[in-house]
Amino acid sequence: MAKKLTYKDSGVDIDAANRFTSAIGDLVRSTYGPSVIEGHGGFAGIFDLNGGPVGGELIFQQRYKRPALVACTDGVGTKLKVAFLMDKHDTVGIDLVAMSVNDLIVCGAQPLFFLDYIATGKLDAGCLVEVVKGIAEGCRQAGCSLLGGETADMPGFYPPGEYDLAGFAVGIVDRHRRIDGSRIRPGDVIIGLASSGIHSNGYSLVRKLFFEQEKISVERHIDELGRPLGEELLEPTRIYSSSVRSLLLSYRRKAVVHGIVHVTGGGFWDNIPRVLPKGLTARIRLNSWPVPPIFELIQRLGQIESYEMFHTFNMGIGMMLIVAPWYARAIMNKLERRGERAFEIGRSKRGSKGVELV
Repeated sequence: MAKKLTYKDSGVDIDAANRFTSAIGDLVRSTYGPSVIEGHGGFAGIFDLNGGPVGGELIFQQRYKRPALVACTDGVGTKLKVAFLMDKHDTVGIDLVAMSVNDLIVCGAQPLFFLDYIATGKLDAGCLVEVVKGIAEGCRQAGCSLLGGETADMPGFYPPGEYDLAGFAVGIVDRHRRIDGSRIRPGDVIIGLASSGIHSNGYSLVRKLFFEQEKISVERHIDELGRPLGEELLEPTRIYSSSVRSLLLSYRRKAVVHGIVHVTGGGFWDNIPRVLPKGLTARIRLNSWPVPPIFELIQRLGQIESYEMFHTFNMGIGMMLIVAPWYARAIMNKLERRGERAFEIGRSKRGSKGVELV
Protein backbone atom coordinates (compact mmCIF):
# COMPACT_ATOMS: atom_id res chain seq x y z
CA MET A 1 0.00 0.00 0.00
CA ALA A 2 1.39 3.40 -1.01
CA LYS A 3 2.41 5.81 1.73
CA LYS A 4 -0.03 8.63 2.40
CA LEU A 5 1.76 11.72 1.19
CA THR A 6 1.78 15.09 2.93
CA TYR A 7 2.86 18.52 1.71
CA LYS A 8 5.93 18.19 3.95
CA ASP A 9 6.91 14.99 2.09
CA SER A 10 7.11 17.06 -1.11
CA GLY A 11 9.54 19.47 0.53
CA VAL A 12 7.23 22.22 1.80
CA ASP A 13 7.03 22.61 5.58
CA ILE A 14 4.17 24.98 6.41
CA ASP A 15 4.90 24.85 10.13
CA ALA A 16 8.50 25.95 9.47
CA ALA A 17 7.21 28.79 7.30
CA ASN A 18 4.92 29.93 10.10
CA ARG A 19 7.81 29.87 12.57
CA PHE A 20 9.88 31.95 10.15
CA THR A 21 7.08 34.51 9.83
CA SER A 22 6.90 34.80 13.61
CA ALA A 23 10.69 35.13 13.87
CA ILE A 24 10.83 38.15 11.57
CA GLY A 25 7.86 39.97 13.13
CA ASP A 26 9.90 42.35 15.27
CA LEU A 27 12.27 43.11 12.38
CA VAL A 28 9.38 44.11 10.17
CA ARG A 29 7.67 46.19 12.85
CA SER A 30 10.93 48.06 13.52
CA THR A 31 10.40 49.82 10.17
CA TYR A 32 6.80 50.89 10.83
CA GLY A 33 5.74 54.50 11.07
CA PRO A 34 2.34 55.85 12.16
CA SER A 35 0.90 55.32 8.68
CA VAL A 36 1.11 51.52 8.85
CA ILE A 37 -2.14 49.91 9.98
CA GLU A 38 -1.50 46.73 11.97
CA GLY A 39 -3.78 43.87 12.93
CA HIS A 40 -6.00 43.93 9.87
CA GLY A 41 -5.86 40.26 8.90
CA GLY A 42 -2.45 39.53 7.45
CA PHE A 43 -3.18 39.01 3.76
CA ALA A 44 -2.05 42.47 2.65
CA GLY A 45 -0.36 45.54 4.07
CA ILE A 46 -2.30 48.77 4.54
CA PHE A 47 -0.70 52.19 4.49
CA ASP A 48 -2.75 55.21 5.60
CA LEU A 49 -1.73 58.23 3.51
CA ASN A 50 -3.14 60.55 6.16
CA GLY A 51 -1.79 58.59 9.08
CA GLY A 52 1.07 60.81 10.13
CA PRO A 53 4.63 61.79 9.37
CA VAL A 54 6.74 59.72 7.02
CA GLY A 55 10.41 60.59 6.80
CA GLY A 56 9.74 63.70 8.83
CA GLU A 57 6.96 65.09 6.65
CA LEU A 58 3.17 64.99 6.79
CA ILE A 59 2.04 63.38 3.60
CA PHE A 60 -1.11 65.26 2.68
CA GLN A 61 -0.99 68.24 5.01
CA GLN A 62 0.09 71.09 2.76
CA ARG A 63 2.89 69.01 1.26
CA TYR A 64 1.32 67.71 -1.92
CA LYS A 65 -1.07 69.65 -4.11
CA ARG A 66 -1.28 66.95 -6.79
CA PRO A 67 0.09 63.75 -5.21
CA ALA A 68 1.13 60.97 -7.53
CA LEU A 69 2.27 57.48 -6.59
CA VAL A 70 5.57 56.17 -7.94
CA ALA A 71 6.42 52.45 -8.08
CA CYS A 72 9.65 50.55 -8.74
CA THR A 73 10.76 46.94 -8.71
CA ASP A 74 14.18 45.30 -8.88
CA GLY A 75 16.32 42.49 -7.53
CA VAL A 76 19.87 41.87 -6.37
CA GLY A 77 20.99 39.77 -9.32
CA THR A 78 23.95 37.44 -9.26
CA LYS A 79 25.53 39.28 -6.33
CA LEU A 80 23.55 36.67 -4.40
CA LYS A 81 26.04 34.06 -5.62
CA VAL A 82 28.74 35.84 -3.61
CA ALA A 83 26.51 35.75 -0.53
CA PHE A 84 26.10 31.99 -1.00
CA LEU A 85 29.88 31.51 -1.28
CA MET A 86 30.46 33.62 1.83
CA ASP A 87 27.48 32.15 3.71
CA LYS A 88 26.73 35.74 4.69
CA HIS A 89 23.20 36.93 4.16
CA ASP A 90 22.65 40.07 6.25
CA THR A 91 23.66 42.64 3.61
CA VAL A 92 21.93 41.58 0.37
CA GLY A 93 18.62 42.78 1.81
CA ILE A 94 20.07 46.29 1.93
CA ASP A 95 20.97 45.92 -1.75
CA LEU A 96 17.42 44.82 -2.49
CA VAL A 97 15.89 47.94 -0.92
CA ALA A 98 18.54 50.25 -2.37
CA MET A 99 17.97 49.25 -5.97
CA SER A 100 14.31 50.31 -5.83
CA VAL A 101 14.33 53.31 -3.48
CA ASN A 102 17.29 54.84 -5.33
CA ASP A 103 15.18 54.61 -8.49
CA LEU A 104 12.26 56.31 -6.73
CA ILE A 105 14.32 59.35 -5.76
CA VAL A 106 15.31 59.95 -9.40
CA CYS A 107 11.95 61.60 -9.97
CA GLY A 108 12.00 63.30 -6.55
CA ALA A 109 9.71 60.82 -4.80
CA GLN A 110 9.59 60.09 -1.07
CA PRO A 111 9.67 56.30 -0.47
CA LEU A 112 6.60 55.22 1.50
CA PHE A 113 6.76 51.45 1.77
CA PHE A 114 8.56 48.38 0.49
CA LEU A 115 7.57 44.76 -0.11
CA ASP A 116 9.86 41.80 -0.64
CA TYR A 117 9.60 38.43 -2.37
CA ILE A 118 11.93 35.63 -1.30
CA ALA A 119 11.96 32.34 -3.20
CA THR A 120 13.94 29.29 -2.12
CA GLY A 121 14.12 25.55 -2.73
CA LYS A 122 13.98 24.69 0.97
CA LEU A 123 13.26 27.20 3.69
CA ASP A 124 16.28 27.79 5.93
CA ALA A 125 14.83 30.02 8.62
CA GLY A 126 18.20 31.02 10.07
CA CYS A 127 19.51 32.16 6.71
CA LEU A 128 16.35 34.00 5.66
CA VAL A 129 16.02 35.81 8.99
CA GLU A 130 19.45 37.29 8.19
CA VAL A 131 18.15 38.35 4.77
CA VAL A 132 15.16 40.08 6.34
CA LYS A 133 17.46 41.82 8.82
CA GLY A 134 19.14 43.44 5.84
CA ILE A 135 15.83 44.35 4.22
CA ALA A 136 14.64 45.99 7.44
CA GLU A 137 17.93 47.89 7.77
CA GLY A 138 17.59 49.12 4.19
CA CYS A 139 14.07 50.33 4.87
CA ARG A 140 15.22 52.19 7.97
CA GLN A 141 18.00 53.86 5.98
CA ALA A 142 15.51 54.85 3.29
CA GLY A 143 12.89 56.06 5.77
CA CYS A 144 10.19 53.72 4.50
CA SER A 145 8.14 50.89 6.01
CA LEU A 146 8.54 47.20 5.23
CA LEU A 147 4.84 46.77 4.66
CA GLY A 148 4.77 43.11 3.76
CA GLY A 149 6.26 40.34 1.68
CA GLU A 150 6.10 36.77 0.50
CA THR A 151 8.31 33.75 1.07
CA ALA A 152 7.90 31.03 -1.54
CA ASP A 153 9.08 27.51 -0.68
CA MET A 154 9.71 25.89 -4.08
CA PRO A 155 11.30 22.41 -3.80
CA GLY A 156 13.39 21.41 -6.80
CA PHE A 157 13.34 24.90 -8.28
CA TYR A 158 16.51 26.27 -6.66
CA PRO A 159 19.75 24.47 -5.71
CA PRO A 160 20.17 23.64 -2.00
CA GLY A 161 21.23 26.66 0.04
CA GLU A 162 20.22 29.20 -2.61
CA TYR A 163 17.39 31.71 -2.88
CA ASP A 164 16.30 34.64 -5.03
CA LEU A 165 15.09 38.09 -4.02
CA ALA A 166 12.84 40.69 -5.59
CA GLY A 167 11.62 43.95 -4.12
CA PHE A 168 8.90 46.48 -4.77
CA ALA A 169 8.87 50.09 -3.57
CA VAL A 170 6.10 52.68 -3.66
CA GLY A 171 6.64 56.38 -3.12
CA ILE A 172 4.88 59.70 -3.53
CA VAL A 173 5.73 62.88 -5.41
CA ASP A 174 3.91 66.11 -6.10
CA ARG A 175 3.11 65.88 -9.79
CA HIS A 176 4.07 69.46 -10.60
CA ARG A 177 7.38 69.09 -8.70
CA ARG A 178 8.52 65.78 -10.16
CA ILE A 179 12.01 65.69 -11.63
CA ASP A 180 12.15 64.40 -15.19
CA GLY A 181 15.17 66.13 -16.76
CA SER A 182 13.10 68.57 -18.81
CA ARG A 183 14.59 71.56 -16.95
CA ILE A 184 18.20 70.62 -17.75
CA ARG A 185 19.95 73.44 -19.61
CA PRO A 186 23.42 73.83 -21.16
CA GLY A 187 25.97 74.64 -18.47
CA ASP A 188 24.19 72.80 -15.66
CA VAL A 189 26.59 71.21 -13.20
CA ILE A 190 26.70 67.43 -12.82
CA ILE A 191 27.34 66.43 -9.20
CA GLY A 192 28.41 62.84 -8.57
CA LEU A 193 27.72 61.08 -5.28
CA ALA A 194 30.26 58.44 -4.32
CA SER A 195 29.20 54.81 -4.46
CA SER A 196 30.07 52.28 -1.77
CA GLY A 197 31.65 50.03 -4.39
CA ILE A 198 30.22 47.89 -7.15
CA HIS A 199 26.66 48.12 -5.74
CA SER A 200 24.51 45.46 -7.47
CA ASN A 201 25.39 45.57 -11.16
CA GLY A 202 28.02 43.81 -13.22
CA TYR A 203 28.37 40.75 -11.00
CA SER A 204 28.19 38.27 -13.86
CA LEU A 205 31.39 39.82 -15.21
CA VAL A 206 32.87 40.10 -11.71
CA ARG A 207 32.26 36.43 -10.94
CA LYS A 208 33.60 35.29 -14.29
CA LEU A 209 36.77 37.30 -13.76
CA PHE A 210 37.57 36.50 -10.14
CA PHE A 211 36.14 33.00 -9.70
CA GLU A 212 36.44 31.42 -13.16
CA GLN A 213 39.39 33.17 -14.80
CA GLU A 214 41.59 34.11 -11.83
CA LYS A 215 40.45 31.32 -9.47
CA ILE A 216 40.49 33.69 -6.47
CA SER A 217 38.53 32.59 -3.41
CA VAL A 218 36.26 34.92 -1.49
CA GLU A 219 38.45 34.44 1.61
CA ARG A 220 41.65 35.65 -0.06
CA HIS A 221 42.95 38.97 1.29
CA ILE A 222 43.59 41.46 -1.51
CA ASP A 223 46.24 44.04 -0.61
CA GLU A 224 44.82 46.62 -3.03
CA LEU A 225 41.45 46.39 -1.31
CA GLY A 226 42.73 46.09 2.25
CA ARG A 227 40.37 43.20 3.00
CA PRO A 228 39.21 39.80 1.68
CA LEU A 229 37.72 39.78 -1.80
CA GLY A 230 34.34 38.50 -0.58
CA GLU A 231 33.92 41.36 1.89
CA GLU A 232 34.56 43.89 -0.87
CA LEU A 233 32.13 42.22 -3.24
CA LEU A 234 29.39 42.07 -0.60
CA GLU A 235 29.67 45.75 0.36
CA PRO A 236 25.99 46.84 0.28
CA THR A 237 24.62 49.37 -2.17
CA ARG A 238 24.51 52.91 -0.80
CA ILE A 239 21.01 54.26 -0.24
CA TYR A 240 20.76 57.89 -1.34
CA SER A 241 17.05 58.54 -0.94
CA SER A 242 17.15 60.20 2.49
CA SER A 243 20.01 62.56 1.64
CA VAL A 244 18.58 63.58 -1.72
CA ARG A 245 15.06 63.91 -0.38
CA SER A 246 16.32 66.17 2.41
CA LEU A 247 18.08 68.30 -0.18
CA LEU A 248 14.94 68.60 -2.30
CA LEU A 249 12.87 69.64 0.71
CA SER A 250 15.33 72.44 1.44
CA TYR A 251 14.67 73.85 -2.05
CA ARG A 252 10.91 73.46 -2.18
CA ARG A 253 10.39 76.94 -3.63
CA LYS A 254 13.23 76.72 -6.14
CA ALA A 255 13.60 74.06 -8.82
CA VAL A 256 17.39 73.89 -8.60
CA VAL A 257 17.77 70.13 -9.15
CA HIS A 258 16.98 69.62 -12.82
CA GLY A 259 17.78 65.93 -13.23
CA ILE A 260 18.87 62.88 -11.23
CA VAL A 261 20.59 59.73 -12.49
CA HIS A 262 20.83 56.41 -10.65
CA VAL A 263 23.93 54.71 -12.07
CA THR A 264 22.90 51.07 -12.36
CA GLY A 265 23.08 48.52 -15.18
CA GLY A 266 24.48 50.19 -18.29
CA GLY A 267 26.74 52.46 -16.27
CA PHE A 268 27.39 55.99 -17.47
CA TRP A 269 26.65 55.37 -21.12
CA ASP A 270 23.10 54.08 -20.76
CA ASN A 271 21.81 55.85 -17.65
CA ILE A 272 22.81 59.49 -18.14
CA PRO A 273 21.07 59.88 -21.54
CA ARG A 274 17.79 58.70 -19.99
CA VAL A 275 17.32 62.11 -18.32
CA LEU A 276 18.84 64.44 -20.93
CA PRO A 277 16.56 66.54 -23.14
CA LYS A 278 17.07 66.39 -26.89
CA GLY A 279 20.10 68.33 -28.05
CA LEU A 280 22.12 68.03 -24.84
CA THR A 281 25.20 66.01 -23.95
CA ALA A 282 26.78 65.26 -20.58
CA ARG A 283 30.48 66.09 -20.56
CA ILE A 284 32.11 64.05 -17.77
CA ARG A 285 35.64 64.80 -16.51
CA LEU A 286 37.29 61.46 -15.76
CA ASN A 287 39.77 62.69 -13.15
CA SER A 288 37.26 64.65 -11.09
CA TRP A 289 36.55 61.90 -8.53
CA PRO A 290 38.54 59.05 -6.95
CA VAL A 291 37.83 55.69 -8.59
CA PRO A 292 37.72 52.95 -5.91
CA PRO A 293 40.50 50.33 -6.14
CA ILE A 294 38.06 47.49 -6.91
CA PHE A 295 37.36 48.94 -10.35
CA GLU A 296 41.03 49.42 -11.13
CA LEU A 297 41.64 45.81 -10.08
CA ILE A 298 38.83 44.51 -12.28
CA GLN A 299 40.05 46.49 -15.29
CA ARG A 300 43.67 45.37 -14.87
CA LEU A 301 43.02 41.66 -14.28
CA GLY A 302 40.41 41.45 -17.02
CA GLN A 303 42.23 43.74 -19.47
CA ILE A 304 38.90 45.46 -19.90
CA GLU A 305 38.61 48.51 -22.13
CA SER A 306 37.56 51.80 -20.55
CA TYR A 307 34.32 51.92 -22.55
CA GLU A 308 33.32 48.50 -21.22
CA MET A 309 34.07 49.53 -17.64
CA PHE A 310 31.90 52.63 -17.86
CA HIS A 311 29.20 50.63 -19.64
CA THR A 312 29.07 47.95 -16.92
CA PHE A 313 29.95 49.57 -13.59
CA ASN A 314 29.25 52.77 -11.66
CA MET A 315 33.02 53.43 -11.42
CA GLY A 316 32.63 55.02 -7.99
CA ILE A 317 29.64 57.27 -8.75
CA GLY A 318 26.32 55.77 -7.64
CA MET A 319 24.08 58.76 -8.29
CA MET A 320 24.29 62.04 -10.20
CA LEU A 321 22.42 65.29 -9.70
CA ILE A 322 22.24 67.76 -12.58
CA VAL A 323 21.74 71.19 -11.01
CA ALA A 324 21.63 74.92 -11.70
CA PRO A 325 25.28 76.07 -11.72
CA TRP A 326 24.85 78.92 -9.23
CA TYR A 327 23.54 76.50 -6.59
CA ALA A 328 26.08 73.71 -7.17
CA ARG A 329 28.45 74.52 -4.31
CA ALA A 330 25.63 75.00 -1.78
CA ILE A 331 24.05 71.70 -2.87
CA MET A 332 27.34 69.84 -2.49
CA ASN A 333 27.79 71.30 0.99
CA LYS A 334 24.29 70.21 2.02
CA LEU A 335 24.88 66.68 0.72
CA GLU A 336 28.23 66.40 2.46
CA ARG A 337 26.63 67.45 5.73
CA ARG A 338 24.28 64.49 5.22
CA GLY A 339 27.25 62.15 4.95
CA GLU A 340 27.61 61.97 1.17
CA ARG A 341 30.86 62.42 -0.73
CA ALA A 342 29.99 64.81 -3.54
CA PHE A 343 32.11 65.78 -6.56
CA GLU A 344 31.59 68.16 -9.46
CA ILE A 345 32.19 65.70 -12.29
CA GLY A 346 30.94 67.50 -15.38
CA ARG A 347 28.55 69.82 -17.17
CA SER A 348 25.70 69.58 -19.63
CA LYS A 349 26.36 71.07 -23.06
CA ARG A 350 24.74 71.38 -26.45
CA GLY A 351 25.26 68.35 -28.64
CA SER A 352 23.84 65.02 -29.68
CA LYS A 353 22.10 63.27 -26.80
CA GLY A 354 24.66 61.16 -25.04
CA VAL A 355 27.82 61.22 -22.95
CA GLU A 356 31.36 62.50 -23.46
CA LEU A 357 34.13 61.20 -21.19
CA VAL A 358 37.11 63.54 -21.31
